[in-house]
Amino acid sequence: MRLEVQNLVKRYGEAFTLSIPELIVEDDSTFGLVGNNGAGKTTFLRLALDLLEADDGGVFLGGERVDRSVAWKTRTSAHLDDAFLIDFLTPDEFLSFVGSTYDLSPGEIDARLDPFRSFFTHDVLGQNTRYIRDLSTGNAKKVGVVAALLPQPDLLVLDEPFANLDPRSQIQLKDLLARQRADHSSTMIVSSHDLLHVTDVCERIAVLDDGRIARDEPTTEETLKDLEAYFSRETSVEAPPPSGNGSARAT
Repeated sequence: MRLEVQNLVKRYGEAFTLSIPELIVEDDSTFGLVGNNGAGKTTFLRLALDLLEADDGGVFLGGERVDRSVAWKTRTSAHLDDAFLIDFLTPDEFLSFVGSTYDLSPGEIDARLDPFRSFFTHDVLGQNTRYIRDLSTGNAKKVGVVAALLPQPDLLVLDEPFANLDPRSQIQLKDLLARQRADHSSTMIVSSHDLLHVTDVCERIAVLDDGRIARDEPTTEETLKDLEAYFSRETSVEAPPPSGNGSARAT
């Protein structure tokens, strides 16, 4: 599914403004969004999913403006944060609920969950599992990500999918995302602070900086190094002044 942004603006008083004049994510592509905390990544994703009202401009999914149509919703799935979970359900109950909202039968839900079972530890799925609210942060994240993958959507939107996952699960998730795109021709938008994983997963990466897109380039062998250099420049600080005895002390 193609995403197009036209003159998108979201203001939070005088404190912060997200402003993206133009952005196109083509059908069947993987688009990464990186940036520091407060850069506007989650705000953009919420605007794209019609969870926030824009002050100006708009977002189009599959040619439909998201705030004027609901046709795109059955072709889209997302996991942005814990608010997307229903924590008084067990993982099985929640995944069944999500599948039913996409008109999947119990048999279809069961079959679609098979590739994800090894992604979970033994105590997450099954009749004796705990409620989502009682799971670890990492396991709750897995439930949300699998719920987003379950419908095999035309557009998949994930915010920080690798956060709180152990190394094995991070590697598994990269494989699951690659298979999702290969098997179902999904367009993916992945926002992440993890530069290594996002460069592994996405064929194009944009840097959002203070509400503006600072760079937007195809992923190459040099992309990770370039992104590390970009963010290293932002974190550089001046050396401390000399102490009273004429010597400088490292901190």
